[in-house]
Amino acid sequence: MISINSLTVSYGGFTLLDNISFHISENDKIGLVGKNGAGKSTILKLICGLQKPSSGKIEIPSGLRIGYLPQIMEHHRGKSVLDETMTAFSDLFEMEDELDSIMEQLSAREDYDSPEYQKLIEKMNDVNDRLAYSKSESPEVAAEKTLLGLGFKREELSRPTETFSQGWNMRIELAKILLSKPDVLLLDEPTNHLDIESIEWLENYLKSYRGSLVLISHDRKFLDNITNRTVEIMLGHIHDYKVPYSKYLELRKERIAQQKAAYENQQRMIEKTEDFIERFRYKPTKSNQVQSRIKQLDKLERIEIDDEDNSALSVKFPPAPRSGDVVFKAENLSLGYPDRNGHGNKIVFSGADIEVRRGEKVALVGRNGEGKTTLMRAVTGELSPLAGDAKVGYNVNIGYYAQNQEDILDKNDTVFETLDRIAVGDIRTKLRDILAAFLFKGEDIDKKVAVLSGGERARLAMAKLILKPYNLLALDEPTNHMDIRSKDILKQALKAYDGSLIIVSHDRDFLDGLVDKLYEFRDGKVSEHLGGVEDFLRKLRLESLSELERKTKTAEQQSAEPVGKAPTASQQEYQQKKFMSKEERRVRNRIAFLEKGIEETETKMKDIEAVLAAPGPSDDIMELTRQYLELKRDSDARTAEWEKLVESLES
Repeated sequence: MISINSLTVSYGGFTLLDNISFHISENDKIGLVGKNGAGKSTILKLICGLQKPSSGKIEIPSGLRIGYLPQIMEHHRGKSVLDETMTAFSDLFEMEDELDSIMEQLSAREDYDSPEYQKLIEKMNDVNDRLAYSKSESPEVAAEKTLLGLGFKREELSRPTETFSQGWNMRIELAKILLSKPDVLLLDEPTNHLDIESIEWLENYLKSYRGSLVLISHDRKFLDNITNRTVEIMLGHIHDYKVPYSKYLELRKERIAQQKAAYENQQRMIEKTEDFIERFRYKPTKSNQVQSRIKQLDKLERIEIDDEDNSALSVKFPPAPRSGDVVFKAENLSLGYPDRNGHGNKIVFSGADIEVRRGEKVALVGRNGEGKTTLMRAVTGELSPLAGDAKVGYNVNIGYYAQNQEDILDKNDTVFETLDRIAVGDIRTKLRDILAAFLFKGEDIDKKVAVLSGGERARLAMAKLILKPYNLLALDEPTNHMDIRSKDILKQALKAYDGSLIIVSHDRDFLDGLVDKLYEFRDGKVSEHLGGVEDFLRKLRLESLSELERKTKTAEQQSAEPVGKAPTASQQEYQQKKFMSKEERRVRNRIAFLEKGIEETETKMKDIEAVLAAPGPSDDIMELTRQYLELKRDSDARTAEWEKLVESLES
């Protein structure tokens, strides 16, 4: 279908894409991957004709319909969400108008045997066939289903588009592209502004999509579940495999290993051959053999090893100072903002009970706009409760990563000045090393924040968190704009971090194995879910099925239930068991968390004991003793809590 032939893109003396070629075939589901700035978005723009290559060409069949979702776009105003989405059917509505016009012409004519009449009949049949192919269901129904799948509520469909954020307007544009059913979909990070449920809906949609797809995403699980081919851009070249992303990584690792082995074998052979030539070059009896081997080397096809870009983040958070057992607690909390019209306050959520204990790693999940960032602002003290309490625990020092770095970073500062303004003490001498660890090297540190890409700003904001030893990290969408390798490194650093973590993220792969408790924000309420993200998603799917079953009850069955009827004894018993089950799960989850913490603490204590038993000249005995006593206090406190919880289960 689409052929990319010998494509080169250069800017000044820098070559972004170097003589690349590949083909997009029918029903290909391609994951286009690579580091930030590798040229992924450029390839999509080249295919759409929004940018021209320095050399090479792209061949696209005439009549091929392409749907393109860029990362940044202009949004339309002046229509409701549904009306704007319905513009996706403009071609269909034009066909309907054309069919009406043909029908009118036919009804006004009586020359049934004329060639003109026959042509109108043929045209009518052609338009009718195209309509039947394009219109599998009512446009209004299709638009509503798509918008609801992408997270809109039914009552929001009549609201003007300009009353929604940029992220929600992106969903409208995505809905329009999906509904237009193009032959080829080009999607540039479509999950950046989607919540977990909407990502799953889009994932299922794209799995059944019949056209070709080129997808840019830093969500490993999303890529693995949708794509059947991976094209990676690295150092201006492409590597093309007919497998999903995770399998591609395995095959590429094997390929590099094979190349290295073959290269080393060839180098040994070349070395032996050159040694033979040098030893016998001037011996007449060996001249024929020497000439033969010289020709052999000249004809030899030298093995090359694929260039690899091994630059990566190096993230290690400083040890967390000890805090109280509870680092954040909210009781019956209501949060919101003053209404724009001056009519009191707009409540985002109410009646929330939230507790984050020392060492816990907690995720905030749910639909955009339900209050996750709002809670973060309460945690950091930027927002006061409308009702209830929200308190940070004893000796808690918060490191905050805001979702919108535009509001946090000063655009007039350079990269170096951003850290230099807040660094104090000995850390000031290590600023260049810290920036290098976050891939700001050489002249990069003198760049103004204003010219940084989204990924660069994310890395700079994360570097700020390394400057001080925080014991609570509050991270709001930290992985947006981060490539897959950077996300993996950040995840491992957070898993190793010994403080508490509150994180907002829609990235299932990133959260999986990182957090052990989630708070879901939905319909103005906050509910606690114990366990990891996969447990949460399984429960959501079950709840969705249960909801569907409830909706399919007949009106007769529903009316059989008397209004205001008190629950029966069996219903009360069921509710009590349900509550007990949830409370027991919470206790068991806490016990497992404490056991893991006790085991890790005891391991650290044993390591210190080994050093204290045979200290070296560079070991600080006083500091090691202080650390040991701190760990012992922590272990004793966890053990005491563990004993109480075990007793409560047994009683």
